[in-house]
Amino acid sequence: MRNWIATAGLARGARLPPERELCATLGVSRAELRKALLVLEADGALERHVGRGTFLAKAPRPSRGGTGVDATIAALAETTGPVEAMNARLALEPEIAQRAALHATPKQLRELRRLADAMREATSWGAYEQLDSEFHATIAAASGNSLLQSLHRILNGVRQAVVWRRLNTTDRGPDPAYHSFNEHDAIFAALENRDGTAAGAAMRAHLDSTLSLMTTSPSD
Repeated sequence: MRNWIATAGLARGARLPPERELCATLGVSRAELRKALLVLEADGALERHVGRGTFLAKAPRPSRGGTGVDATIAALAETTGPVEAMNARLALEPEIAQRAALHATPKQLRELRRLADAMREATSWGAYEQLDSEFHATIAAASGNSLLQSLHRILNGVRQAVVWRRLNTTDRGPDPAYHSFNEHDAIFAALENRDGTAAGAAMRAHLDSTLSLMTTSPSD
């Protein structure tokens, strides 16, 4: 994918071809392509906009050898397995949710409700993935702890690359009975009720469910 970008002759900020076309050009599966796109997005080479597509970054950051969170995400995404990423989430995100129950602002709670509702309406997996990422990132921001939020940003970036992009998903989006919908609602309800214990438990149940499905079927 890096070689294709270097030789495609696209201007900075240009939109990439559709995924189906790129898969045919590069001779890779949709899952393989999506993992590559997420690694390049974390590396600063690409920008993704829900409903619009994936674009070359207008001002790309240095890739390998760069510094900061994005370089860390890109490096870890190439050395971390899906189960390892999910276990790291289990170690961190329930604690974040518990703190968010105490510190979330009304504005953050409204945003979480909007995101949870929007996920049910997502018409593609790409749109769902972006909304899901924003949902968990908003909870991290609501924790009131900037260090935890930074750790979560790294973890969230890595899990997008190594968990989401390994899944064989269709373009039509999640099924109406997708397990995460009700699990997100349970997390939100606990946060809204300012119940830290329940928020932590709901987050753990959600992550346990995702991990269980990941390890017993080809897609969750």
